[in-house]
Amino acid sequence: MQWIDTAEEYLKKFGIYTRTMDWGDILEILIIAFLVYYILVWMKNTRAWTLLKGFIVICVFLLTAHFLEMNTIMWMARNVLSFAVIALIVVLQPELRHALEALGKKMQSLSFMDSTRREHDKFSEKTINEITKACVEMGKVKTGALIVIERKESLKDYERTGIEIDGIVTSQLLINIFEHNTPLHDGAVLVRGNRVVSATCYLPLSDNLDLSKELGTRHRAGVGISEVTDSMTVIVSEETGKISVAYEGRLERNLGSEELKARMRRILNNDLEDDTSKKRKWRGKGRRKDEKEDTE
Repeated sequence: MQWIDTAEEYLKKFGIYTRTMDWGDILEILIIAFLVYYILVWMKNTRAWTLLKGFIVICVFLLTAHFLEMNTIMWMARNVLSFAVIALIVVLQPELRHALEALGKKMQSLSFMDSTRREHDKFSEKTINEITKACVEMGKVKTGALIVIERKESLKDYERTGIEIDGIVTSQLLINIFEHNTPLHDGAVLVRGNRVVSATCYLPLSDNLDLSKELGTRHRAGVGISEVTDSMTVIVSEETGKISVAYEGRLERNLGSEELKARMRRILNNDLEDDTSKKRKWRGKGRRKDEKEDTE
């Protein structure tokens, strides 16, 4: 094919082509192109996108120096390259960690290692009502709140950054925790099942460039924890009293009480349906196995 021959000649000019190109090489190029595309999509919403622009400028400069045979500059670039790779890894450490966590979450969702939650860890309708009531009451008096609801992925690492509470979820407890000038009002509250397990917890801040500039630290922390875990976060704005929900890296703002209840029910019902379907599947397998043994 003519275009393959043209590509061969072009690569030979740079000394990076030593054999005849076959279909395996074409497949390899397509895979690399696919990976590069998704890496660029991932980088677009992080500060790595700005660094990429600077890297492109440097590459253009080095190509120019190569064609103009600026040997001193090329020698300096070759010696600095090894240190530049290490520096780049250090600078992009948070973004790389988030990317690996996201990959791990996807692999976990495809595996069978995800254990079923215990019954007492399930949310009840009373808990949903209590959280909603607390958020509405705090919104009326513009008391800021940050409530992280654990789902299937453990939040133990973030729980350790706060103060242990271990109390049943009630609107009075949540309102008292976030009351101004109280020891526990600063930070996030973690809810597991029907219990408040910890308060004053520190959360990672989102660096999503698409978030509104008017959002403060509380909203960015809510979005940040939803980016690295499967948790759901309920946020009450201290400035406006509006209620927002962060889930899967997305922020829904200005929710009413019924909308908040519906949102929590939808997410929690997904958990219950997943666990119920798993139980039915295993029970079905066991029943078929018993029937098979009986027929034998």
